[in-house]
Amino acid sequence: MSAAGTAESSPEQKITVTVGRMEITVRPARTQDVKVIRSMVQPLATDRVLLDKDQVAYFEAIQEFLMAENADGEIVGFGALHVMWEDLAEVRTLATADEFQGRGVGGVVLNALLDKAAELGVQHVFCLTFETSFFKRHGFEVMNDQSVLDPSVFNQLLLSTDEGVAEFLDLARVKPNTLGNTRMIVDLAKRSDPA
Repeated sequence: MSAAGTAESSPEQKITVTVGRMEITVRPARTQDVKVIRSMVQPLATDRVLLDKDQVAYFEAIQEFLMAENADGEIVGFGALHVMWEDLAEVRTLATADEFQGRGVGGVVLNALLDKAAELGVQHVFCLTFETSFFKRHGFEVMNDQSVLDPSVFNQLLLSTDEGVAEFLDLARVKPNTLGNTRMIVDLAKRSDPA
């Protein structure tokens, strides 16, 4: 309902960009996308690049995902943004279909996730990754500690049951789950225009 009390239909938020000669549309995920997400994550989880999750976890987090489609409507990549605190979020499950890797799809999805974080008022976005050079190109830096957090926020985050929060805090109990990847962070206030 609008302020005037009339019903409005809100079109699905989509952005379309051209990378090279490929048109990519980024849109919010729908429940029907879970099958595609899982099928693309499975081989990466087998190779220990991404963590495997139960199907229910993808449904529970579907509103966090953005999907990238080519002009034919084929899913070519996706990623999720998980808000952890007022000014902290995590990029999760960022992946590109094998045949589209190295063609800019991951960058388009990541920039859309960072734009979404900025729209939400988040200042810092972190990730756990093996792809450090990719994230460095997008303004991320290796995270040596949690100094970005106020100690009172750190203490509140310790109460979270979310494994991603525990990974951000670098808690010993999750070290076997982090796959040996690198924690990286970007300050969106310092981010250059991705265009």
